[in-house]
Amino acid sequence: MPSVPKTTSPDKPGTSPANRSLERGVEILRAFRPGSDLLGNGELAERTGLSRATVSRLTQTLVGMGMLQQEPLRKGYRLAPAVLSLAHAMRSGSGILQVAAPLMRTLAETKHINVGLAAPDRDEMVYLESIRYSRRVAFRNVVSGQRVPMELTSLGRAYLATTSLTRRKVLYEVFRARRGAQWPSLLAEIEGAIRDVHGSGYCVASWQPEVVALAAPIATTKGTYSLNVSVSTGDTAESVVEALAAPLLELRREITKAWSRRAEA
Repeated sequence: MPSVPKTTSPDKPGTSPANRSLERGVEILRAFRPGSDLLGNGELAERTGLSRATVSRLTQTLVGMGMLQQEPLRKGYRLAPAVLSLAHAMRSGSGILQVAAPLMRTLAETKHINVGLAAPDRDEMVYLESIRYSRRVAFRNVVSGQRVPMELTSLGRAYLATTSLTRRKVLYEVFRARRGAQWPSLLAEIEGAIRDVHGSGYCVASWQPEVVALAAPIATTKGTYSLNVSVSTGDTAESVVEALAAPLLELRREITKAWSRRAEA
């Protein structure tokens, strides 16, 4: 998948230098992706749009704070263990995961399917939980924290169906720049998926070979998430939909009810 376009925001009037430094420091951390565990100042500058001088200052600060580790011989930086502890704190403190994960596991074990829950982050979706019980082994192993393209996946398209037209247009421009000549046909697929969500409550996508996924949005007081079920199969998408659409929608109802009870408690 192509790298995500630079998304650093211009400085806002009234924003303090300290806040700008914080924003830029976060952009440095965001630049690290799977497959790029070691990055030098030049690569970080290219990925963030920041100057090399600014990047050099920020990486040293992040090393001092324990967020990055420096590799002097290889002239680069990698994420430090403290970053992983932040992810663990997020997962253990997530109310939606506490509610959804047991219900997701029950469905995955009962139907021998994969069940996932994801949240939007800019122009991608991030898995919060992924429970894998599909009978067939897929070449792709999905884990918590993994990012997937918003525009290609059922998770992303289900989320797009919940966004405002203004927000959607902004995201469409990002997708168009990323996909080039593929964008017109991809746009038609996304718009069709949005209609399906509005009409049936879910959408379908098969962006990986022999993997069919259905997804439905879940709106909570803490934000909007996407819930999906998928299987690795040689069967048609129609047969997968017939088998899994009702269980997906029922799981969404169960999660929504459990969340409402938690919010009222």
